[in-house]
Amino acid sequence: MDQKRLFLAIAVSLAILLGFQMLVAPHLPKPPPRPVAELSAHGADSATPGPHLDAATPAEGGPTGGAAPSAGSAAAIPANVPRVKIAASRIAGSISLLGARLDDLTLTQYRDTIAADSPDVRLLEPRSQPHPYYIQYGWTESGGNHLKLPDDNTVWSASADTLSPGRPVTLSWDNGAGLIFQIEMAVDDDYMFTVHQVVKNSTGQPVALFPWSRIRRDYKPEVSGYYVLFEGLLGVTNGTLQEVSYAKAKSDGEKKDGLAFDATSTGGWGGITDKYWLTALIPDESAPAKVNFRHIDTQGDHYQVDYVTTDPQTVPAGGAATLTTHAFAGAKVVTLLDRYQAELHIPSFDKAVDFGWFYFLTKPIFFALDFFNGVLGNFGLAIMAFTLLVKLLFFPLANYSYRSMSKMKLLAPKMTAMRERYKEEPQRMQQEMMSLYKTEKVNPASGCLPMVVQIPVFFSLYKVIFVTIEMRQAPFFGWIHDLSQIDPTNVFNLFGLIPFDPSAYVPLLHLGAWPLIMGCTMFLQQRLNPPPPDPVQAKLFQFMPIIFTFMMAKFPAGLIIYWSWNNTLSIGQQWLIQRRTRLAKPSLART
Repeated sequence: MDQKRLFLAIAVSLAILLGFQMLVAPHLPKPPPRPVAELSAHGADSATPGPHLDAATPAEGGPTGGAAPSAGSAAAIPANVPRVKIAASRIAGSISLLGARLDDLTLTQYRDTIAADSPDVRLLEPRSQPHPYYIQYGWTESGGNHLKLPDDNTVWSASADTLSPGRPVTLSWDNGAGLIFQIEMAVDDDYMFTVHQVVKNSTGQPVALFPWSRIRRDYKPEVSGYYVLFEGLLGVTNGTLQEVSYAKAKSDGEKKDGLAFDATSTGGWGGITDKYWLTALIPDESAPAKVNFRHIDTQGDHYQVDYVTTDPQTVPAGGAATLTTHAFAGAKVVTLLDRYQAELHIPSFDKAVDFGWFYFLTKPIFFALDFFNGVLGNFGLAIMAFTLLVKLLFFPLANYSYRSMSKMKLLAPKMTAMRERYKEEPQRMQQEMMSLYKTEKVNPASGCLPMVVQIPVFFSLYKVIFVTIEMRQAPFFGWIHDLSQIDPTNVFNLFGLIPFDPSAYVPLLHLGAWPLIMGCTMFLQQRLNPPPPDPVQAKLFQFMPIIFTFMMAKFPAGLIIYWSWNNTLSIGQQWLIQRRTRLAKPSLART
């Protein structure tokens, strides 16, 4: 009965891993989105307001998001649109003075691929290009005075031709009727913009306006499709993380006139996230504002996140009114998000990185890996050092488990003889087995403890390797150039000697060198474990290393390295314990 419990525990662990694989690791990664059709310079869809359905709000194309593919990066920005250049440490691009849109942004420290000639990642694109994605600011009238407000076709003037750290730029527009609108933008050395929306009133009468801001994505990006990774519209309202996928935004928007989610909150943030990149609006943390997640189904899919103040901002006669907000557009660097969260008091800004349900475990694991990487200079070595640390933390538990398994292995001949002797008396056999376990101080279920303990660590490490920008394109040694991707080698084409990729036809036929190494370590570790007494079970367990090898071949190389190294350390520990047990129990060894 105890042996059955042991096998049941191992079977449950295997089922968890198999289920995890089916949920998070489809056979082949989906290719990056490619342009289908190019929108016109002025957008093909009808007016899609930011905060309110008002004629004064922008009347242009729909939403956009995520880093655009390299094909879009090569497209030229229309020369007839006046622009302000952006030149910062980590970003480059420009601001369109037509409509005052931040719609051209390149991340200069990241490339699309690991190829030497790969272009930099393009995050934001103008409406004239295949994947429009931009940030825009404006105002909506509070009353029915029919004020002339800036719109999508307004051409702004700029105080300087370049925006850079320490050199802000002010965009201005005079409506010719006593109101001057200004958008002052500043950028830091990373990815944060500070925006002041200013209205100067010389009409002789107070004016009430609603300042608003929005992020638009005028196409539906092709997401990774992994259960453990969220991509879509997200934000924090009233201290709660809100996530609305593209599919949910579309389905809910169809029921609510385009509105997928809305809330009123003081502080917080909202935006559109991809796997590694984020574009987010951070409203004034002291003023209540309404945030909306929208899907606009007009000549295509358009997604939008917008903020508008809940109360109108009154601009006194002869005076001015200012609203200060922030916008983030860049890579989701964990330490950088933490810094912005502390400095700007942005609630839960670090949750832009999808650390998942195991946040309490996943984020400390990330910091441990980041520390070891700083010391060793390689994330692959950091994973190995982290594995050693985990083994040290769980050393007492593993030691107890391996000692018990070693004793079980030495007791195997006695147990086999006992089964033969009492095969007609199952109850007596169980009693004798329990007496033997008690006499030898053996726990038959302890063998599965190391695997059970490793499952949450395994899941959390998978999340860290898969979702953090720090792991993206992080090399190891030899043929591993990106720890966040699967091992690129394949035994079925003789590791590249045959110019043929069988996995393109049969996804199962991809088995890299590191998964093979992992399978060998599993086989060796299995040889050290006590064999099941049932011959059928014994034959079934012999196939487990093969099953795991193929199952985990689609996991990131960094995770396979962790598992292989962990198995290697376990083999060494288990071998030493078994050797000491044989020396300490010579009578059992001779049995």
